[in-house]
Amino acid sequence: MTMQMLPPFSAENGREIDILARTLWGEARGESVRGKEAVAAVVLNRVARAQRRGGYWWGRTVSEVCLKAWQFSCWNANDPNRPKLEAVGEENAQFRTCLRIATRAVHGGLEDPTRGATHYHAKSVSPAWARGKAPCAEIGNHFFYNDVE
Repeated sequence: MTMQMLPPFSAENGREIDILARTLWGEARGESVRGKEAVAAVVLNRVARAQRRGGYWWGRTVSEVCLKAWQFSCWNANDPNRPKLEAVGEENAQFRTCLRIATRAVHGGLEDPTRGATHYHAKSVSPAWARGKAPCAEIGNHFFYNDVE
């Protein structure tokens, strides 16, 4: 199977890379590199969809997509991991990996292992939005979906 490369996006002052890396760390730090790449692909697929449509409810930039309320639970104000997410730095090996993946993703050097997914969830949960939908990919401990609006 040939995977499609994700397009590059603006990374003004590294903010997009930092926000994406923190999102990867918060959402997938226990996953393999491929699992972290899959979560990055979801973010970039959302950005690409928004740019094709001239905007979308979840935001038009990497940071808008990552920080959109209730989309990535690690950023929720009531998430107990949020303070850790905000404090983690390059001394943490998993965060350094997330930074490398985020840098590649934002600069267009990441293949999409999810087949265009814009949504995912942990295998341990069954969210209402996923009912009746078939995952397009299963990577690590997550199911990925490309048919959610």
